Amino acid sequence: MDDLSARPPEPPHHAPEVARPERESATSGGNGLRRSILLGLRHDGPRSPERLATDLGVSRTGVLQQLHSLEAAGLVKRQAVRHGVGRPRHVYDVTAAAQDLFPANYDGLATGLLAAIRSIGGDELVDGVFEERRRLTRDRIRQRLADRLEADAPLADRARELAVIQDEQGYLAEAVVGDDGVIRIVQHNCAIHRVSSEHAAACQAELDLFRELLGEDVERETHIATGDRCCSYRLGGAED
Repeated sequence: MDDLSARPPEPPHHAPEVARPERESATSGGNGLRRSILLGLRHDGPRSPERLATDLGVSRTGVLQQLHSLEAAGLVKRQAVRHGVGRPRHVYDVTAAAQDLFPANYDGLATGLLAAIRSIGGDELVDGVFEERRRLTRDRIRQRLADRLEADAPLADRARELAVIQDEQGYLAEAVVGDDGVIRIVQHNCAIHRVSSEHAAACQAELDLFRELLGEDVERETHIATGDRCCSYRLGGAED
């Protein structure tokens, strides 16, 4: 079937929630039927299993099986609708929890907002925005480190916790210790690639953030924005 309404939606740009195992299993049907159901409900509104089966050209039994799985995952909800005499008819609709499964354009929004900020105050104002974001992020991370680690925690422990935080934000981050004992934070993805490719201040803010959290001698060794496969940061200390 080549109907656009039956094609699975593209994955969102910010999908930490989507990566949860229970949601991944609930939408990973081999033939894409579950995603097609979600897209159809999102596009057309509440539908009965019979209507979905007709729209998608599949069996009612197959649709019901997928709906039950999606309902168990909290991605669709069911309600009874009365239509004259007899038993009520059940219709299904997507829940708010399913929103992250649909296409998003947060990169476009961020880029547009930064362009508007630049038009108002020039590059100086854009740099100021990244600087303020860095300060807010620094304070949030410092609080988390204080909650989870001892005040005199080793650098390696602080690096690992920071890598966990970055990984949660979509950077595919990890802290590694080389054969030479040098600690590095490696980010295999840039979660704000479109923004960082157009605004060098974004990458500088990240480097400054890491230096504030882990020491002034943090150095960036590789950089996605300049063509490398990952962003890696060499920390000043080494694992004992």
